[in-house]
Amino acid sequence: MIQGTTSDAGKSTLVAGLCRLARRAGVRVAPFKPQNMALNSAVTVDGGEIGRAQALQALAAGIDAQTDLNPVLLKPVSDCGAQVIIHGKARLNLDARAYHDYKPVAFEAVRQSYARLQARYDAIFVEGAGSPAEINLRERDIANMGFAEAVDCPVVLIADIDRGGVFAHLTGTLACLSESEQARVRGFVINRFRGDPGLLKPGLDWLEARTGKPVFGVLPYLHGLMLDAEDMLPRELRAAQANDGAAGDLLRVVVPVLPHISNHTDFDALRAHPQVDFHYVRAGMTPPAADLVILPGSKNVRDDLAFLRAEGWAPRLERHLRYGGRVIGICGGMQMLGRALADPHGVEGLPGSVAGFGWLDFSTTLTRDKTLKNVAGRLDGALCGDGAARGAAGGVPVSGYEIHMGETAGPALAAPALHLATAGGLRPDGAISADGQIFATYVHGLFDTPAACTALLAWAGLREAAPLDYAALREASLERLADTLAAHLDLDRLWAAMR
Repeated sequence: MIQGTTSDAGKSTLVAGLCRLARRAGVRVAPFKPQNMALNSAVTVDGGEIGRAQALQALAAGIDAQTDLNPVLLKPVSDCGAQVIIHGKARLNLDARAYHDYKPVAFEAVRQSYARLQARYDAIFVEGAGSPAEINLRERDIANMGFAEAVDCPVVLIADIDRGGVFAHLTGTLACLSESEQARVRGFVINRFRGDPGLLKPGLDWLEARTGKPVFGVLPYLHGLMLDAEDMLPRELRAAQANDGAAGDLLRVVVPVLPHISNHTDFDALRAHPQVDFHYVRAGMTPPAADLVILPGSKNVRDDLAFLRAEGWAPRLERHLRYGGRVIGICGGMQMLGRALADPHGVEGLPGSVAGFGWLDFSTTLTRDKTLKNVAGRLDGALCGDGAARGAAGGVPVSGYEIHMGETAGPALAAPALHLATAGGLRPDGAISADGQIFATYVHGLFDTPAACTALLAWAGLREAAPLDYAALREASLERLADTLAAHLDLDRLWAAMR
């Protein structure tokens, strides 16, 4: 089990790299995260929902994403409450105190999934959550040491040296653990080191002498990895490309950072594209001029719509459209573009309804049931230029997934954005505005399909948009990560500690 001294210490990445190394060695390996709290999620082959990081780790391990890899997923809907997903299905919304009482039920789901994985795989790399040193969360813990103790699992602690205080993080974390938990920690990994490793050696010697535990390795800071984030936004809000000086040759893309933004991995391919100048815009920031504004997914659409209005995005978007700019709304962002959003059952808060931006003639009603689908189809031909007719015949291929709670209806849907394959033929999805400036869809992952990415960038105004194969970039990153672990970790010592 890989546990971290803090969130974003590198647990998810280390597990992905170890899974790829085990796969290379011919080991049947699976990742596992007992409890995850994240708004980036993926649809599994068995029709459920798990954390995005576990889907990436499954790819590294060479297996299908399945619900047993992440049996408990918490998706925050407020500062104090979350939707609780068990074995891939949304069960209920609970505040923090109520979930604490619910943990024994959740832990039973964790045990069932772990047992099924044990029966199928030779090795399991388990990822912890946050830090095991949260004293207030120790009782009924199922995410870190509570799980490790219950199943008798050895633990490796990883810490991020880039933010400073790495030795305090490691020794302080150990000091907060019980004696049995301390004994369970087999050693340490230090992550994101920049500089001369020789200058770090006195600190490593001190750490090993003080704790009696080995440092399995020091991993360098790896720039440019294209790997799905578990939840946190990239540290750099702007992804300016190498030809930044030729600003006229770049498509300027802006995405507002909503308080409940979900599945922001939708934009990883855009951040990697050599012809895109990409900006995330946080609260209080002045957005730069843009060719394309994308409203992302949201776990609390009404609250995030209110946030956008309070931040002045309504007149900003009206001006953007008036001057010929393009807008894409994905999932919750699509719902915001309509005339109204109703939540009669209190799915995302108190029951009620609000007006949307009103640029597309449809309305959405949130439902208790969640749509979870992996989908494939084609963009509507009208997006592809060259006089292509409306419909699927002229459109380019696209694939992705749907994760949403809500049903949308209205005249605007008669001009769909996508045509998705079903057992009975094709079904429409989303809408394109009459003036062709607004594109709305429920489908996540649009830009991961090279042809669809190229077509959408061309629609947004990019001349001679180059194709980008994001799946190939991700695969190359996994290989580079595994090579780095092999070069900088004492793998023999690490495998021995696991056994």
